[in-house]
Amino acid sequence: MRPRGEARPLFRRSLRYYAQVACVLVALVLLGNAIWRLPVSSYNSSPKVEPAPLRTIPDTDVNPYGANFFLHQEVEPWKVEKTLQMAKEAGIGWVKQQFPWEDIELQKGNFWDERSGKSTWEKYDRIVALAQKYGLKIIARLDRPPAWTRKDNTLREAPPDNFEDYGDFVYTVVKRYKGKISYYQLWNEPNIYPEWGNQPVDPAAYVRLLRIGYERAKQADPNVRILSAPLAQTLEQSPMNMSELTYLEKMYENGAKDYFDILFANAYGFSFPPDAPPDPHVLNFARVALLREIMVRHGDANKAIWFNEFGWNASPETFPPEKLKWGRVTEQQQAAYTIAAIEKARSEWNWAGVFCIWYFRQDGHMHPDRSDYYFRMVDVGFTPRLLYGAVKSKAPALRVATVGDYQESNPALVSEGSWQYIADPRASGQGLLIGRNVGDSVTIAFKGSEISLIVLKDPNSALLTATLDGRECNRLPRDEQGRSQLDLYSPTAQWQVRVPIASDLPDGEHRLRLMIAGPGGAGPGSRQPIGSGTISGIDGFSVRETPKSLWLNLGPLLAGAVAFLVAAGLLWRRGKPPAIANHRKDEGRETE
Repeated sequence: MRPRGEARPLFRRSLRYYAQVACVLVALVLLGNAIWRLPVSSYNSSPKVEPAPLRTIPDTDVNPYGANFFLHQEVEPWKVEKTLQMAKEAGIGWVKQQFPWEDIELQKGNFWDERSGKSTWEKYDRIVALAQKYGLKIIARLDRPPAWTRKDNTLREAPPDNFEDYGDFVYTVVKRYKGKISYYQLWNEPNIYPEWGNQPVDPAAYVRLLRIGYERAKQADPNVRILSAPLAQTLEQSPMNMSELTYLEKMYENGAKDYFDILFANAYGFSFPPDAPPDPHVLNFARVALLREIMVRHGDANKAIWFNEFGWNASPETFPPEKLKWGRVTEQQQAAYTIAAIEKARSEWNWAGVFCIWYFRQDGHMHPDRSDYYFRMVDVGFTPRLLYGAVKSKAPALRVATVGDYQESNPALVSEGSWQYIADPRASGQGLLIGRNVGDSVTIAFKGSEISLIVLKDPNSALLTATLDGRECNRLPRDEQGRSQLDLYSPTAQWQVRVPIASDLPDGEHRLRLMIAGPGGAGPGSRQPIGSGTISGIDGFSVRETPKSLWLNLGPLLAGAVAFLVAAGLLWRRGKPPAIANHRKDEGRETE
């Protein structure tokens, strides 16, 4: 036993002292970390991120990345599939593909090729099936009449003598691909030679052709979307060539407004950057805004503009000027300008929809001595160019919705099964997604703390099962087996009904999956009669970020403060420095 008044060994006292000092330092670190993590939004009841506004113009809340393809010219089927596979991997969502009339209807009503002993549909059926396999949507271009439709066949692009023959062809194609193709372009560049044949361009005649094609397409499938013929960008005013601005004005004067759902426009950038302003006397990307002004002036502002041939040409520096009809930029500029133009248009033009880059890949019919060879995203031999990489780096972000309101056509919503877009003015964006078969499903990827659906409820609506990240949804009722369900049955039709699906979700990316389980009207707690159908109408969805409670955010701060006070108290009471301790002991001995 140590004698009274004898000092403790310095090493043992120092070890305890410095251990307690370390505790104080750790507590200070915890306290500082808690203060650093305390979000400013804790003191504000509004979310940190303002929701993106709902895009109310139909056909605008879509995957903007599309491209032009030449799949019908490929001889080897594996190249068709390889092309579409690469397009899917890059984030391309739209396949602009020509369905040449001359290649399909060899004689009036004849769709059989005696030379090959095959149906003329076979090649196109395969293209459609492969596009569906890779989740790509087709924009079908219908033009290029067969020789039997004209007396003068000096130009293959010329319109038929009898426009009703074109209407029959449109009806046949739309009926065949009902539920598989929903977007059709009727004719191509009628404002220039040779697309309107050996005759002066005629806006009134094209409107008649457009009307016939539109009416026959809607007769075959009322829900298809008709795109007007894209007009070539030109400053020329002559009998055989007319500025697209003048031509569109005359189209409206001849009643075109009632015969298309989406305006299709060409938008090459030529040698100008994407932020070059529109000018009636200059050909550039922003020139499309002048077409928009014409639409607005004619009371047609509630239609989208999609971009048919869009992009910049990256021909080599060695090309002579006379060959550079589309201008020229470097390949690095081609990639950068394309992405910048799409992002600028989506942020500034609420009417902008799909951008079909000219072009994805060709089969070899364009040679390197031609300037149009250098628009490509992928070489003939499947080597990706810089433009392909630029799109691939940007497109995936659109597949995850952040805070905002979205239409059912948003790329973050992916459907599986026989879902079909149905046009209806009562829907939030004048259309909705309809599923009719048990097992049809949709998946929505999003980042946010809560999600809700906008749906149609009516007597024929379905019962859906719902899971979020593989678990049940905390804002929906559950059946006897504990599965969360969404019953869309209602004795009367209710449009744009908002239904909360899940809330109080942790940070990170989430997946909501909805699947048609059967007829509605029999959900948990329902007393309604079982509905007669399994129609499911998805009209959009909303993602929100709910601010966390102030007390939840103060928790780490309070814990750090308590830890600091406890550690400091222990240090003061039990770990005093040696000099202070010895001085008090000496005072005690003197008193004795």
